[in-house]
Amino acid sequence: MAKRIVGITVNLINQVQTGTDPFGNPIFTPNTVSVQNVLVAPSTSDDIVDSTQLYGKKAVYTIAVPKGDTNVWENQIVEFFGHRWHVFSFPMEGIEANIPLSWNAKYYVERFG
Repeated sequence: MAKRIVGITVNLINQVQTGTDPFGNPIFTPNTVSVQNVLVAPSTSDDIVDSTQLYGKKAVYTIAVPKGDTNVWENQIVEFFGHRWHVFSFPMEGIEANIPLSWNAKYYVERFG
């Protein structure tokens, strides 16, 4: 029997603007969303070199987001493996219809905090 590739549940912590302070600056509140079936893999040496050259940051993990996901992932915090991680890359996406598996976009993450 063939094994299926299955991701894990990742908590995505989006910062949602909930108002403004007396000086007109935005006030943000964290909003946690659980996203199922996210692939998490250690970044390859090529990924680390690319992320360092493009963003000046070292990718520790690469995450792949399921097709159809509409959450904002760029510059957000995610939780998995008992730690918090910062998503620092733009999405690397393919054409959904041409990708045979369940994931369409991938991002680099670095350790947060």
